[in-house]
Amino acid sequence: MPPRSPRTHSLVLDSWALLAWLAREPGAARVRRELERAEAAGDRLLLSTINAGEVYYRLAKSGNGDRAEEFIGELRRHRIPVQLVPATTRRVWNAARLKARYPIAYADGFAAALAREYGRPLLTGDREFEVLERAGECEIVWL
Repeated sequence: MPPRSPRTHSLVLDSWALLAWLAREPGAARVRRELERAEAAGDRLLLSTINAGEVYYRLAKSGNGDRAEEFIGELRRHRIPVQLVPATTRRVWNAARLKARYPIAYADGFAAALAREYGRPLLTGDREFEVLERAGECEIVWL
């Protein structure tokens, strides 16, 4: 049974969704709406710390180091309705099992494993998740 908290955790985010939102790419408006909806409902969208790290390094590596630091600061100060979820030993093994079984990135395994654990849809535009959706491993809300 997934851990419970006072918040409902309506969606799980992957790095693709957050990067689209931060860069104002296609799908950004939907991510913004989900963040606004969560804020209004007192909800928090879930994000694995592994995926948060992926957002950070991709921003920094692309020359947006200041934006990467700003993003981490927003998460730490709870300025966006996102709850970081640590990569516990159990979550590492669950992500590794998904990675071993399907052709997905290891970090994507953390997002999918978190969605499965909480029984929540995963918000993404990353087509790599199609194989998991087809296999019934997790529900996807496509951007």
